[in-house]
Amino acid sequence: MIKRLFAAALFTTVIASPLCAQQDFSKVEVKAEQLAPGVSVLFGAGGNIGVSHGEDGTVLIDDQYAPLTPKIQAAVAGLGASPVKFLINTHWHGDHSGGNENFGKAGAVIMAHDNVRVRMASDQKTPFGEVKASPKVALPVITYAEGLKLHLNGEEVRVISVPPAHTDGDSIVHWTKSNVIHMGDLFFHKMSFPFVDRSSSGDVRGVIAAAEKVLAMADDQTKIIPGHGPVASKAELLAYRDMVSAIVGKIDGAIKSGKTLEEIKAMKPADGYGVNPSGFITADRFIEMVYGTLKPA
Repeated sequence: MIKRLFAAALFTTVIASPLCAQQDFSKVEVKAEQLAPGVSVLFGAGGNIGVSHGEDGTVLIDDQYAPLTPKIQAAVAGLGASPVKFLINTHWHGDHSGGNENFGKAGAVIMAHDNVRVRMASDQKTPFGEVKASPKVALPVITYAEGLKLHLNGEEVRVISVPPAHTDGDSIVHWTKSNVIHMGDLFFHKMSFPFVDRSSSGDVRGVIAAAEKVLAMADDQTKIIPGHGPVASKAELLAYRDMVSAIVGKIDGAIKSGKTLEEIKAMKPADGYGVNPSGFITADRFIEMVYGTLKPA
């Protein structure tokens, strides 16, 4: 029961960033893991943060919750990096963009997909409540539809947008020389089933397509930063893609055969994949998301 309540609360805070004010971040530790020279990942509370630093400045990928900004800045400094100059949001959710206002005020140039700015600039109605518009200083000032390239710190960093998947504004960040890829919440690793935010036009088929795009870019030495969970390998992303594809295939077949949502849940199509069924996104909640995406209106 406690696990289910915790998962439900965590699920809500991903969408409704104002609820982070109710959390106690004083005991959160922001820890760094180096993935390549000048490229690291920071773990704290919220989405995993990518960091690239060198003579051209520091690039941050996502920034967790606003109260954690001082700890994130301290962790960046601990890497020997200068203050954050560029900030990229992989999508709009508050556990990945909650620090935007703080970093924007500190002078960071914020970049994201067009739809990230659109959603952050206006009130958003979700199944879990209303998320108020962000202040101007928190909004991306450089936006794109397809992606962009940054030529910084001795390598080309590719920011690649994908069709609606986790949301309608997801981006992948690829350090081409360091062979590191940040997937944001297109990839939940070892902690739960995927989260498809249908209130932000997410589509589970896009989650599969995004995984396939990254698999085509990666090799056996690639280090993949998921939105949540530990750093992964290509083989682990492949297993994730296969799991999601298999579950979606089972549910799609059941829908076409005329089964109801409750009948599909009773089939337990998500069982047997080694994912905690009571995790952040439970098996039943994931089935509901997939069903809602695939079921004809």
